[in-house]
Amino acid sequence: MHFRHLFRRKSIDMILAHAKNEQEAGHMMRKDLGVRDLTSFGIAAIIGAGIFSTIGNAAAYGGPAVSLLFVFSAIACGFSALCYAQFASSIPLSGSAYTYAYASFGELVAWIIGWDLIMEYAVGNIAVAISWSGYFCGLLSGFGIHIPDYLAIDYLSASRGFKEASELLVAGMPVADLPGELAEAWRAWTMAPALGGLRLIADVPAFAIVVFITWLVYRGIRESKRASNIMVLLKVAILLMVIAVGAFYVSPENWNPFAPNGIG
Repeated sequence: MHFRHLFRRKSIDMILAHAKNEQEAGHMMRKDLGVRDLTSFGIAAIIGAGIFSTIGNAAAYGGPAVSLLFVFSAIACGFSALCYAQFASSIPLSGSAYTYAYASFGELVAWIIGWDLIMEYAVGNIAVAISWSGYFCGLLSGFGIHIPDYLAIDYLSASRGFKEASELLVAGMPVADLPGELAEAWRAWTMAPALGGLRLIADVPAFAIVVFITWLVYRGIRESKRASNIMVLLKVAILLMVIAVGAFYVSPENWNPFAPNGIG
């Protein structure tokens, strides 16, 4: 293959003509998503899961200045949204960034972006699944159901946490005084069954929710959109409730220092 072929592009007219031929041949997928469903997906993507899983850490490190982070992110996302709106109106077909890159930069860049998207969706949900597992185990604990620590934490976190906790214990810190996450990792590592020299540690709830979502997506777009719409309604309702209730607990004296660890 000539090097020049790696960057060959399809014109927009060629892409649209190809899609039309596929549709006439009956090879196009059925369209199940309407304006309401796409709007719901958009809201889900904008709010995301990070506001539930990482906002606590962000606020702890950034202090009240974390509010600026939302402003900066909103501006950046606004420019990104304008770009996608331009692409979607110019090339009104499925394929997202892969199709846009094919028309703009060529086949090689489109191939790279296509695999980037696959890896992003395959790996990017790990942090969210782990965070969900923590909330789920906390909910069960409220009902008196306790999942063993070695079945509610991933192997790497348990290994690192045990090492750090061991150093604190050697320095003279009592086990009861270990920070929550380190105490959990220490208990998981010491109580986990072993097979040879391998500790049997796995975050079972996180794995289970990933399997469930995978099964739901495999079932079809119709089932996925229904579940997504329901979750978006719940998510928005929860956030509105937090805002409505939290508005009565705002204390301006807590805004100083505004950026305790600096703007950086």
